[in-house]
Amino acid sequence: METLFDDQSVAATEDLEESGERTALALNGGEEALRTEQPGEGDTPTPAFPLDPVETSRALALTDVIAPRTRPGEALIRMAYRMGVPGHALSAPFRRAASVRVLGTVDSPITGDRAAGTALRAGHFLVHGVKQPIGQLDFDSNPRLGARLGAGLERTVHSFSWLADLASSAPRADCIAVAERITLKWLDANAAVPKRSSKSAAWDVENAGLRLLAWLVHAPLLMGRQDSELKPALLTAIEDTANWLDRRALRSGAGLGQVAGWAAVTAAGLLLPDGKARRLYGEAGLIRALGDLVAEDGGTLARCPAAQMDAIQALTDLIACYEAVDRDAPDAIWVMRELLVPPLLALRHGDGALGNWQGQGAISADRVSALIVATGIRTRALNEPQHWGYQRMFGGRTNVQFDAGPPPRARHTRCGCASTLAFEMSDGASRLIVNCGGAALAGGQVPARIGQGLRATAAHSTLVLDDANSTAVLLHGKLGRGAEMVEVERRTITQNDREATRIEASHDGYAARFGLTHSRILTLRSDGTELSGDDILIPASRKGKRGKVSFAIRFHLGRGVEAHLSEDGRGASLLTADGSLWQFRLRSGAAGEDDMKLSCEDSLWVDGEGRPHPTEQLVIEGLTSRGGGQFSWLLKKMG
Repeated sequence: METLFDDQSVAATEDLEESGERTALALNGGEEALRTEQPGEGDTPTPAFPLDPVETSRALALTDVIAPRTRPGEALIRMAYRMGVPGHALSAPFRRAASVRVLGTVDSPITGDRAAGTALRAGHFLVHGVKQPIGQLDFDSNPRLGARLGAGLERTVHSFSWLADLASSAPRADCIAVAERITLKWLDANAAVPKRSSKSAAWDVENAGLRLLAWLVHAPLLMGRQDSELKPALLTAIEDTANWLDRRALRSGAGLGQVAGWAAVTAAGLLLPDGKARRLYGEAGLIRALGDLVAEDGGTLARCPAAQMDAIQALTDLIACYEAVDRDAPDAIWVMRELLVPPLLALRHGDGALGNWQGQGAISADRVSALIVATGIRTRALNEPQHWGYQRMFGGRTNVQFDAGPPPRARHTRCGCASTLAFEMSDGASRLIVNCGGAALAGGQVPARIGQGLRATAAHSTLVLDDANSTAVLLHGKLGRGAEMVEVERRTITQNDREATRIEASHDGYAARFGLTHSRILTLRSDGTELSGDDILIPASRKGKRGKVSFAIRFHLGRGVEAHLSEDGRGASLLTADGSLWQFRLRSGAAGEDDMKLSCEDSLWVDGEGRPHPTEQLVIEGLTSRGGGQFSWLLKKMG
């Protein structure tokens, strides 16, 4: 059948082959801009040096990606499959369709959570530290029937991510019975493929894609026994889900869900009979979806560390599927996975775990390390991102992470947070300044009623005006209007005869409501012993507004940090769990300093297991003129 297409398809594939040779990734973006507004008399002066604009994630999507190389005829095969011609009719038109079976055994390097797998063998799911007995679980995902599961448990159950946990907990023979029991219960409740668009969690494109990929990767665990009643039912479900994703992945919105759907379609094309057309179709869709998900510097447009890890894991499992059938994965898949790793490493603190960004807890060092080892990629962290947004500074034992990028757009947002210009700071393995995190884990050990509050600007270590969010926090993890443009400038300076890294960033999230732009300057000495900060409010237009507005600059302290306010009320001593002593001081000469006061309040911090821990926060509060103001502070390591 392929030879029938050869002469007709040469012209159709020339453009694809030419685009496959282009390795440069183009971006939609504006040209550099300078801040030109001049403050009025008595206002805080605008910094003289130019700032580079980082536009919102709407402008970060790739417009060109590395296309897979195709032979003459393959483009038409892909087109015919997309139009609905069955795969067996394209690969072997004069033979009957082959019976459904899995053609290879996948050896995935991904390791799951052993503790969660052990809990499954003991009879319950363990998600975000909360146990749920398997026997009491309602697997039906129809939202009209009873209460829905919590978000974390719902995702675990319907994406079948628990299979990796189970496989990591014991030898396969000890896990088969548990895997069969859960899968049979799930199939009894959800096997029917919806004919129309469904809002059920089981048939969300992301969950369906991850589920199909997990079924194919862990097929020996699910179908290891020849006399199992599960095998025929699961093979039918695999074929039905693959057919459903063939149609739905193309229609789903951009983001990790579309990548998961296309990765599963590609894996099915590799591991199911007569799959060449499906594989070609899936590869093209996957690479397009990756282009919509990943910016040129490798950061996902969700700006979420968990989404970054999920994308890396999906590509790693898919590459293992290629290896299972002795076929080379397209270069674009390898390139994309290599791009995804450095931004993730940039969010690691001295303890090896990740920072609390975009609703996530501090994902553990073991989990991050296991994923990086599985990829086999050895690289350095991304220090100076173009679009990922998370700037990284380090000196000595000190590590600073700075959110100097705009919030994610709606189609990419997972659990969006108004965290613009927040920072985290660690001294070795001790976290000194953190964000609360954990909004995406609400409903487990984190109470659901405070999940929305954990997404607010006040739950992050940054400045807040009038208790308002810099970007509107909406329901269901979405974000509204607010910070649209973030400008950033990074350079190396000399400070007190020592080199230092200085980053200035500003956002316009408060411009519409209060007529003020927030600019934050962080300067870290090369030895890591001093971090100085300036929070500056600048009029957004030449004609400033009158009156005053309240402000609060919050510094959420890491777990185990003891804070003691100084007698003069302008500083505090911070003692970390490992015995290091830091001094926090309000610096003199700041505009509006007479209206400021420093206090210590309660806070909380969510770890990588979803456990909230009571902590404290330092808060600088006061009133500032609508004409602007400047508030300076210093963190200095003692001894």
